[in-house]
Amino acid sequence: MTLPDALPRRPAPALQGGLLALLAAALFGISTPLVQRIGAGLGAFSTAALLYAGAAVVGALSLRTAAEEARLQPADIPRLLAMAGFGAALGPVALAWGLQHTSGTSASLMLSLEALFTATLAWWLYSETMDRRIGTAMLLLLAGGMSLVLDQGLQGAVQLLGLLAVTVATIAWGVDNALSRSLAERDPSQVVMAKAALGSLATATLAVSFGEPLPSLASMLGLLAIGATGYGLSLRFYLLAQRAFGAARTGSVFAFAPFMGALAAWCLGERAAGWLVVLGGLLMLVGVALHLAENHRHQHSHEALEHEHAHVHDDGHHIHTHAVVPAGSHSHWHRHTPTTHAHAHAPDVHHQHPH
Repeated sequence: MTLPDALPRRPAPALQGGLLALLAAALFGISTPLVQRIGAGLGAFSTAALLYAGAAVVGALSLRTAAEEARLQPADIPRLLAMAGFGAALGPVALAWGLQHTSGTSASLMLSLEALFTATLAWWLYSETMDRRIGTAMLLLLAGGMSLVLDQGLQGAVQLLGLLAVTVATIAWGVDNALSRSLAERDPSQVVMAKAALGSLATATLAVSFGEPLPSLASMLGLLAIGATGYGLSLRFYLLAQRAFGAARTGSVFAFAPFMGALAAWCLGERAAGWLVVLGGLLMLVGVALHLAENHRHQHSHEALEHEHAHVHDDGHHIHTHAVVPAGSHSHWHRHTPTTHAHAHAPDVHHQHPH
């Protein structure tokens, strides 16, 4: 079946996904120096447990119905357990420990490496396409992050062991991001709730086992709030961005998080940053702009496909019929017939074709 090139006009997938990833990056980036301040004196396991407890609450409060979003399936459990182990246990524990042994600015900046690990794994596991524009954007974002890290090195504010721990966190979250790509079509709130609850339970158990001190009420409430926004809402937006334009592009735009974290640390009183921070920020801004302006369009073919996920009927891909057409986005098991058409697209669940 061949459809006309003129499909209904919808927001460009790169712009939609890029803005969601940028919002996720801002929420997570700002959280890093806040965790350092509010979590001072607490154990790494206790800090991670509270952060993801807050995230789990957000996931539970924003759950959608089965008619609106696809449910998690029993087959997803092994992947969820791996995501919780890497992303909600190892990652935040390593970050919390690193934040106690280096500056908030340095830790925020080192998180730029997460994008590199995510993009590499997305290319390896999902064969996501990387054209010259996207490659340039990724290099600019990485160069901006490295410029920020170099600034801290020249200022003498970097403590090696703390930064190595933060690097472990970036690797763990890179693996987590790659694993979550396959769950991007599930209800993001359900994914957030399940992953966060598992991670919080595991780290809370470890906190008790290691005899970590109990947090004060103020610290507990502060970390729960940071977890709700910087980890819960941020992860929800991240999953929606992956749904819109793939894991590699989402991870690359998310590399803007370190700049947001460094800016937040500066606003909180850290003044160790120099002119390299400005250069790094500019490089990252250009990289993000390249992502947002992407317009990948060509004629391509879709093979027959059956699956379940949230969708609408004005995107040129979902042309099946209903007795009564639901208003807006809805979810159910449906079948795609073979189709050939041309339109702007990104490597989402419907566009995994080779180039």
